[in-house]
Amino acid sequence: MNIISYLFPFSLAFIVSGCLSSIPTPQERKDSLLLLKNQEFAEVDIQTSTFNFLSLQKNQKNCKDKDLRVYIEGDGLAWITRNTISSDPTPVNPTALKLMNQDKYECKIYLARPCQYITSSQCNKKYWTSNRFDNNVIKSYDESLNKLKSSYKNRSFTLIGYSGGGAVASLVSAQRTDVSKLITVAGNVDTEKWTTMHNISRLDESLNPADFSRNLENIEQYHLIGNQDDIIPKEVFLSYYSKFKKKGKINYLYFDATHNCCWEEPYKKFLDKFK
Repeated sequence: MNIISYLFPFSLAFIVSGCLSSIPTPQERKDSLLLLKNQEFAEVDIQTSTFNFLSLQKNQKNCKDKDLRVYIEGDGLAWITRNTISSDPTPVNPTALKLMNQDKYECKIYLARPCQYITSSQCNKKYWTSNRFDNNVIKSYDESLNKLKSSYKNRSFTLIGYSGGGAVASLVSAQRTDVSKLITVAGNVDTEKWTTMHNISRLDESLNPADFSRNLENIEQYHLIGNQDDIIPKEVFLSYYSKFKKKGKINYLYFDATHNCCWEEPYKKFLDKFK
């Protein structure tokens, strides 16, 4: 398996042009995250049987019997250059947190991806390359939601995922009965179509959301797609959409955005109409 061929689309998210020293350190990236968060939110590490996750949480008592919105981050800084896998996938630009900041709904949390903002012995580079959506990763998110439900006493979840976080949100939704809504923003919801389009190696060690259409067809879905997104273009969603026999609960909207730029305002407009 040629791991280098995984690179191109994700490296477009953050390529350092000949100056590795310009990349913020993992601590600087975490400091930036904490500066972006609302003061009411506290950093909480969630421990699972496989990974620990950084989350930002507040107001557990106010969400009893309500819907809890969980914002799942994208793939982060997975690559440094075209030939170099990052040693730490912590995002330079935490887009999912920026989306959550647009959301006035009270019961919401931010959830990072494996090894973002946290270091552990489990942080093998495969978990932000070939195995980014494998069974261990999805199981750990399922365990995280169970822990959140135990703390918040919430009735249900709305899962919101950005980019690769959209794949995670979809795969977790497919395995649970308490997900009321699934929202993806520039989401990688058909990884086989995505790798084929970019002529890169298949993510054979990962699960593909498009293979779980029967599990997802009864969940209310909203997919936000960027008209100028060259990394995860509309064809990825349309391939996912084509796998569903029942399409009545699947909604999709196009916005003037690229993959990495300027999703806050479109998402705010979406939330204004989303109830």
